[in-house]
Amino acid sequence: MAMVFIPALMRPVAGGKDRVEIEGRTLREIVENLEKAYPGMKALLVADGQIQDGIALAVNGEPSEVGLMMEVPDGGEVQIMPAIAGG
Repeated sequence: MAMVFIPALMRPVAGGKDRVEIEGRTLREIVENLEKAYPGMKALLVADGQIQDGIALAVNGEPSEVGLMMEVPDGGEVQIMPAIAGG
């Protein structure tokens, strides 16, 4: 299982949780299993089979450069990082 850290703006969809344990060996599997556990999460993270613009996913602090195919080790940490707007 991986520990997935949920950003504040997405916590309402995750039942208010700031982190959840989810099964998956790739980011794609993690996203699919997040959707099963917390319907609506996938739409926040993925569009047209790719990570949404304005969202970054990282595994153990390493940003995904291969999109949803990035491997997630057992016991790994997945960070969801929405873009920060400002000026």
